[in-house]
Amino acid sequence: MECNPPATAGGSDTMNAEIEWTHVDDAPLKEKFGGTVRVRTLWQSSSGAKAQVVEIDAGGCWEGVDVHEPGPEEVYVVSGVFNDGVRDYAAGSFIHNPAGSSHVPQSKTGCTLFVFYPEG
Repeated sequence: MECNPPATAGGSDTMNAEIEWTHVDDAPLKEKFGGTVRVRTLWQSSSGAKAQVVEIDAGGCWEGVDVHEPGPEEVYVVSGVFNDGVRDYAAGSFIHNPAGSSHVPQSKTGCTLFVFYPEG
């Protein structure tokens, strides 16, 4: 079976005109807390919504409480085991942190997260 994109009106290639993409290796790197936490912003909208990859080293911990303002935080554990200060979440877990909630991100073993902030 062969997949072919749908034909566009007038023969122009506008189907993907607004798609933005990047590779994680090309995203700017910000080291936090002595380099034990690394954040790469993959995308950010003009309204503040953003998508990030966060790496936490084994034994790494966010300094202080991470409060979710102005909106929620959506977390997918890509690899390793993430802990929010209360419980462990293994690779493949999805966590919805509603606006106003808080946690202390950390990992005993190290982890990689995909994090999305729909409201910035």
